[in-house]
Order: sequence, then structure tokens, then C-alpha cells
Amino acid sequence: MLIYKNLSKINRLGKSVLAIGNFDGLHLGHQKVLKEAYTKAKKSRLKFGVITFEPLPVMFFNKKIKNHRINNLNQKIKDLKKIKIDFLIIIKFNKKFSKTTYKKFIKNIIFKKTNCKFLFISKNFRFGKNREGDVKKLRSYENQYFYKTCVAKPFKKKRRILSSTIIRSEISKGNIIKVNELLGRKWCIEGRVIKGEKRGRKIGFPTCNIKINEYVLPKLGVYSVNVHINKLKRKGIANIGFRPTFRGKTILLEVHIFGLKANLYNKKIKINFVKFIRPEIKFRNINQLKKQIKKDINRVKK
Repeated sequence: MLIYKNLSKINRLGKSVLAIGNFDGLHLGHQKVLKEAYTKAKKSRLKFGVITFEPLPVMFFNKKIKNHRINNLNQKIKDLKKIKIDFLIIIKFNKKFSKTTYKKFIKNIIFKKTNCKFLFISKNFRFGKNREGDVKKLRSYENQYFYKTCVAKPFKKKRRILSSTIIRSEISKGNIIKVNELLGRKWCIEGRVIKGEKRGRKIGFPTCNIKINEYVLPKLGVYSVNVHINKLKRKGIANIGFRPTFRGKTILLEVHIFGLKANLYNKKIKINFVKFIRPEIKFRNINQLKKQIKKDINRVKK
């Protein structure tokens, strides 16, 4: 898979089938669109490419939105590779690009850069300055720029159209089993282990501390998780919250990994969420906290 992060360095690509979108989470609905595009590319013997945006446009326009992403860019790239696309164009969504009109987007990117012959989008796809571009406008330029617009039918789960918004809502409610079902895989957070205050170690349950960063904020509490460190996989238990027993003031993800005593400081790890166990609780003392942690660990192991 070729990855382009700078439009100016892209010469006119060979004839292609193209899918455009944010693809945040790359859920089952996104996968359906991409599989349709992949099938079309194979039948037509054309290259298959994807255009996505970084950062997500909603986060660019609204700086107050901090915790929003279902997956980060690195995860998105890995998941797209599994779909076997030929090229990925990551457009830097900045002030200059936000002023691109829908006409220029069609002419300079869809036509001149990708040489697109079949364009796959969702029904509610909007693009260009002030989001003036839509399906109708794309179709009005088909004859001029020699492509066909293919609008994917919405993916429904229990009569409800699946969207990234729905998945974010379910994550915030702690409905992890449902989230994993809608993603077609386990939802995960990637990050580097940072230095903590070593309280977990002192009470007999050492943890790896990870910042949530831009990820959508899950329901605060305890989760059953799987942890990946390079090729190593371990089960564990995670807590997301303020640590009220210790009067914490910032949200942190703490992971206790079963059967692993290695120093993981500054290592990059991936935490797959399996199930919500219980809400975050403020305990009267450390002993009460330790007893509850033991109960939580036993529940997760069972």
C-alpha cells in the first residue's frame, strides 16, 4: 500500500476506484463501503485507493472537542492495509485546505490527482468549503471529469443505521460488548507507558499508565482488557478515571497486566477492551481498595 501525505507530491495516478471519508473507527458500515469499492476495482482491473483526512474535520473546526476519536491515524492505516487497498491519501486538514471549494476538490483531487473512474461515498458525504459539496454536485460533474458516483447503501444493525456517532455514544456508556460487535473487532487504545506515582506497585498491583489523548472517553470505571506489547499478548484489568481514593485531578488509563513483571516505561502498548466490569468508586481507605481490586481481578480471570 502506497501512502501519500502531501498532495503536491502526487503525480496523476493510474485509473482508479476511490473511496473518500473520515473512516473514524473503520466500523462495519465503513467496511461494507470499502469492500464494495474493492470488488469494483478487481472487476474493472483498476487500482483501489482511499482518501481520508487528518485531523478529523470536526476536531479542526471545533477546538473544544478533545476526546472524540474512535481510532488514531496509526490504527486506521493498519486496518486499511488489511482491506488490501493500493494507495492511501491522507489530506492534512488545515486552514488552507478548509477553503478548498467543492469544484476545486473535484477537479484538482478526484480528477487530476487520482484519475478516479468510480467514486464510492456514503449518502451523507459532504465536502469542500462550507460543506457545499454533496452527492448531487458530484453527479453533476461526472461527464466533465469522466467518473461515476457510487453511493453505498447504509449499513443497518437492528434497523438502525450504523455510524461513528453511535459507536462513540456506546463507548461513553461503557457498552463495550456492543461496541466490539459494531466494529467487527475489539475497540482499543494505543499509547506509550508514562511514569506514574507508583501507587499500584506499593499496594501490590503495579500498573502501566497511559494518557487517553484524543480518544473518545469511555465510561469511567474498571474493564477487562487484552494487552499487546509488540507480539506479546496478555490479559489484564484496566481502570479509567480520576482515582478518587487518591484525590486525582486528571483522567488516566491504568492497566494491570496479569503475569508480567517487565518494566514497560516508554513502551508502546495496545489495550483491547473486552467488557465493562464496574463504575469508578471512591474507597474509604487503601485496604478497602485492595479488597475490591482482588475481587475485580478474580471476576476478570473467570
